[in-house]
Amino acid sequence: MFLLQYSAPIIPTAPQALRALATNLQRVPLLQQSSWTRRVREEPQSTLHSICAFPPRAPVKSNESISKAEDSAMDKQNPSNRENGEADPGITMVNGPVDDMQVDPQPPFTNGTASSKRKASMQNGKSYKEDSESEDDVPLQKKRKTTKPAQDDDEDDVPLKKASKPPAQRAADIGEDSDDDEPLGQKLQHEKADMQKKAKEEAEAIRRPSRSADVRRKAKKVDSDDEDDEPIAKKKAPAKKPAKKEAASKKVKKEESDEDDVPISKKAPPKKAASKVKKEETASPAPKKGKGKAKSEEPKQEDDDAEEDEEDEYRWWEAPNTGDGTKKWTTLEHNGVVFPPEYEPLPSHVKMLYDGTPVNLHPEAEEIAHAFGSMLNSTHNVENPTFQKNFFADFKDMLDKTGHAKDNSGNKIKITKFEKCDFKPIFNYMDAERQAKKALPAAEKKKLKAEKDEAEAPYMYCVWDGRKQKVGNFRVEPPGLFRGRGEHPKTGKWKKRVRPEQITINIGKEAMVPKPPEGHKWKEVKHDQEGTWLAMWQENINGAYKYVMLAANSDIKGQSDYKKFEKARELKKYIATIRKDYNKELKSEVMAERQRATAVYLIDQFALRAGNEKGEDEADTVGCCSLKFEHVTLRPPDTVVFDFLGKDSIRFHEEFKVDSQVFKNLKIFKRSPKKEGDEIFDRLTTSSLNKHLSNYMNGLTAKVFRTYNASWVMSSLLKEMKSEGTIPEKVKDYNNANRKVAILCNHKRTVAGGHAAQMEKMGDRIKALYYQEYRIKQMMLDLDPKLKKKKGEAYFALKEGIDDEWVKAHQDALVEEQREKIRKKFEKENEKL
Repeated sequence: MFLLQYSAPIIPTAPQALRALATNLQRVPLLQQSSWTRRVREEPQSTLHSICAFPPRAPVKSNESISKAEDSAMDKQNPSNRENGEADPGITMVNGPVDDMQVDPQPPFTNGTASSKRKASMQNGKSYKEDSESEDDVPLQKKRKTTKPAQDDDEDDVPLKKASKPPAQRAADIGEDSDDDEPLGQKLQHEKADMQKKAKEEAEAIRRPSRSADVRRKAKKVDSDDEDDEPIAKKKAPAKKPAKKEAASKKVKKEESDEDDVPISKKAPPKKAASKVKKEETASPAPKKGKGKAKSEEPKQEDDDAEEDEEDEYRWWEAPNTGDGTKKWTTLEHNGVVFPPEYEPLPSHVKMLYDGTPVNLHPEAEEIAHAFGSMLNSTHNVENPTFQKNFFADFKDMLDKTGHAKDNSGNKIKITKFEKCDFKPIFNYMDAERQAKKALPAAEKKKLKAEKDEAEAPYMYCVWDGRKQKVGNFRVEPPGLFRGRGEHPKTGKWKKRVRPEQITINIGKEAMVPKPPEGHKWKEVKHDQEGTWLAMWQENINGAYKYVMLAANSDIKGQSDYKKFEKARELKKYIATIRKDYNKELKSEVMAERQRATAVYLIDQFALRAGNEKGEDEADTVGCCSLKFEHVTLRPPDTVVFDFLGKDSIRFHEEFKVDSQVFKNLKIFKRSPKKEGDEIFDRLTTSSLNKHLSNYMNGLTAKVFRTYNASWVMSSLLKEMKSEGTIPEKVKDYNNANRKVAILCNHKRTVAGGHAAQMEKMGDRIKALYYQEYRIKQMMLDLDPKLKKKKGEAYFALKEGIDDEWVKAHQDALVEEQREKIRKKFEKENEKL
């Protein structure tokens, strides 16, 4: 009776399960008149989720400390995988070729179970295996020529019998000299370990104590490429300046590398910055000193060209650093935003069907039905139960507001069930419109695009402190069904049309305020000089504010990104100390410290995001600090499987090899009485973690590690890359380096929604080629039946997976394809007549 009378907030339960439970409880005499069972039977299905059920279990917390006895007992259960207890920095084992592995937990070997609610792991099947390190500096052409002879040279001393064996067996004889046979995961682990070692050495060189303040300032300008091994104390100020001047006159690139490690805020005092700008002005084609002279000697047109060149050469990265709480602009002019066109009702013969009857809808309700009907081809959305539920709830609300639907006779029809709605007539009409648009002649398409660009041209640029800057998203989002990313709980909800009365404009005081559409007015006009936004409004789905900002290639956006990367580059000085400290704290007796150290290890080594607590109406996404019991599966001796929804509800399902101490810690954090739903890092929050990290460096947060690690790896690979040859070969080398960064930093491309359908089409094409080959072989037999004896029956057999049913469907498709070609050919010829 306690459970039935309990009225605290509940864990949501499926309505069908609640109703079944109430039916069973009704048979018990004592519970027949229970208000709970009566309410379950009487309430409609849509409101059953609010009925009281079992009270939530109190979360389990780890002990405050860990005794040495517990530690040693764990060590006996899981021996160290290295003499010093440390492993190479791991990389994901899913992004490269691996041996057979079972991601699903096996009962004898796991501490906890992985969530069964997650979808199957999406693998793209791509292999990013790189060439051996010994060939990294060799041009592509030479690499192709020398690879085979090198292998032959290695086989000179191999006995003839062994030499005749398949290459897979000969690889064992080659030994460690060829790293082509080394697993990619292991190879990249070693590379990552080497890079971290270099990072540690560089950090120590930068942080090495110096004798005087001048030398300390100079130590910040050490070039990591050329002077890593030279003691910083020996570098003298006078020797550096001439070298820098010479480099500026001969090669600009040298100057840039000299200041590579210097944060923008500390790069130079105001005096030096002024002199630098002066030097660039003298080097520019339109110097200010000779401007008066140029007016008397050269035509006015050349002055205009010079001004344009000066504008193009504006070096925003050398402008004063404008931090938070400072004026971002003095003057700002723009023309506002572009609104989407008003909804045009469907033709009278195109109607949604309800229970087989065509219905007339109010334009506002029809707009919602039109949005759903036009995307029936997106099965990923329209077949999603959450999407359907949210769409239908908002659709019914609009129907209630507009007076419901009516049939052709004017009789009211109340739409109550989604299953009875048929949106196919809307989809067929919209699909025909799309096809007609695609079939337009190229000239017509070009004309329509030119008209659109001309109408939007005034909104594409703004004038920011007298400089023309490109605006990023100057269009107001049109109304539509919210799709969200991944498994967002609000997917399918109706995104309402944004009106001028909801939009706030940010503009200069002296500038002319853009006019709103006729009959409307702006919500507010501001002159916020600390903001970099031009317009903003609040959307109705998540209550988030949307901003119109400058484009990614604008000066302001560039300065913001530059500041972010400068912070990551500053971390280079402290990374060795941070890693040393968290490796030490991995064995701390204080549980909070051990959890924090383990979290920093995961964030640093595996690029996990920190994660924040989520509300009930937000997507249940997870980061490192908010990992739960079911998200982590342990497989002795040192393998950890993560399976959770990360940022934007994208599934993170990866397997890593970790340090033995980290594996032991995770085992401690998951031990009984913890169960599904309990947090692993129960004594750690994102804010406390960031507060701890800020002690090392001002402004350091967990997310800076991702930027630092990716940038550091890319920088290291670019320094090692000495591409020779054509531009395409250089681009290929760069892309290979970028791909290696993605693997080392455990980044993964999102699988596109139509990927499965695309792969199925490619599979059909491959089958078609096999079938074509089979038919050619049959023709060969018709010409010479003796070939069957010579080549064997298997040679002429049909490939596995191609059956009679597929052959018939394929032949029908080929006939239909030829018919379509002939039909189009006649249509074109008829147009000419």
